[in-house]
Amino acid sequence: MKNIKFLEENGINIKDSLGVFGSSDVYNERLGEFLVDVHTKINQLIVFMQKKDMRNYTDCVNSMASDAEIYGFVKLKEKAKEHAEHSSKADQYFINKHINDLITECNNTIKLIQEYMNGIDEKKIEKLDSEVVEKKKEYEKRTILVVDDSNLIRSFVEKNFGDEFNVGTAKNGEEAIKLLSSNKENDTIKAILLDLNMPKVDGFGVLEYMRENDLLEKIPVSIITGDSSKKTIERAFTYDIVDMLNKPFNISSVRSVVEKTLMYSNEK
Repeated sequence: MKNIKFLEENGINIKDSLGVFGSSDVYNERLGEFLVDVHTKINQLIVFMQKKDMRNYTDCVNSMASDAEIYGFVKLKEKAKEHAEHSSKADQYFINKHINDLITECNNTIKLIQEYMNGIDEKKIEKLDSEVVEKKKEYEKRTILVVDDSNLIRSFVEKNFGDEFNVGTAKNGEEAIKLLSSNKENDTIKAILLDLNMPKVDGFGVLEYMRENDLLEKIPVSIITGDSSKKTIERAFTYDIVDMLNKPFNISSVRSVVEKTLMYSNEK
């Protein structure tokens, strides 16, 4: 691993990122997960573009922008935000014409991270990817379920609460609903951190499923999202949620919202 000044010298906003992560050691620990996410999202965006699925394209590229901002990759954030703006308007022409620009910036980011991490290769990326995949569908111990297509929140929760709780994960609303269905009878999911903008089924789809199945009364939910628009906030609070945390965040704010959510399940 090179000195973190290497990133700063290459235009990465390390100062703000360290405010999020608390230290360069924690930042370095999580950077591999961001590398995996960028790698994965490139392929997802190509599929969504080919299918002309602008809703999922928008959710995916918004997630990329949020994570890029947290890790300080300003150029990638700006490029992803530009794509999110056009895809949200169903501007297929712009996406088709400029997706290669976004992919190029993703690849530039990947190469920079690889150089910083002293040449992490494809096999190591695959190993990291396998480590963050949730394999178990039915939980046997008290669980905090993190529903987000980014691994970052899960890592924060696992680091701070992993000694007391299992930390489960779902990368989209469809996976979350399957997990909720599998664990309906065992009362092991004690709290949920839910992103709103995800591919396939979004966070509102999960909230609606929980409302229809009387799960909001049993499992407290807090929202973590990059969408801070008045419309989204008002819609979120039409459901019986505990709290809402906007990205970008810092470690202390994540701990605070998790502890608050757990209080509603009488677990803290």
